[in-house]
Amino acid sequence: MKERIIEAFNFRHACKEFNSEKKIVNEDFNFILETGRLSPSSFGFEPWKFLVVQDRELREKLKEFTWGGQKQIPTASHLVVILARKSYFMKYDSQYVKDFMKNVQKQSEDVIKTRSAFYENFQKSDLKLLENERSIFDWACKQTYISLSNMMTAAAMIGIDSCPMEGFIAEKINDVLEKSFGIDIEKFGVSCMVAFGYRKTEPRAKTRQSMDKIVEWYK
Repeated sequence: MKERIIEAFNFRHACKEFNSEKKIVNEDFNFILETGRLSPSSFGFEPWKFLVVQDRELREKLKEFTWGGQKQIPTASHLVVILARKSYFMKYDSQYVKDFMKNVQKQSEDVIKTRSAFYENFQKSDLKLLENERSIFDWACKQTYISLSNMMTAAAMIGIDSCPMEGFIAEKINDVLEKSFGIDIEKFGVSCMVAFGYRKTEPRAKTRQSMDKIVEWYK
């Protein structure tokens, strides 16, 4: 099992262009999405939303402002835009958080009260997330990268390529999301994108720093 996982990590690369004739079957792509859904998040509040964009006209609108996805967006079998929730959802006193603890996490009223106080202190004092809107949004974006990573790794383990993308003009993408997708950008903002498919050409050998360059042990 360990060898298989390392093989998947070596297989995975940021695919710059996909074989547009080769499509991912529904069963495999649903598996990839499920690994995103099951990913961990701070306090378990899942600050993400996944938009699967198969419509070619919508892809072209995203491509116009995505300089890091000019070949990936048109050729990918599946394109996912990952949104992060803004303070409307993620602030300690939001209705979303209250409903989430009650209806999704099935917490008792006593537990909700205790966790709410802890969550408030965490946002106000520990990470100081409430100083401005960008702070809490960036915090949510960081968490979406957990689901992004899990989906890419899961894809690699079943022989599917991927490419994460954040080379875009965020303001313009959000404008497209609002006008063409109907997304309320007061509540959501683009975090990143990820394309999935099958490589058109083989990549160059993977390069990474050696373990001793990036790990320090304190015994």
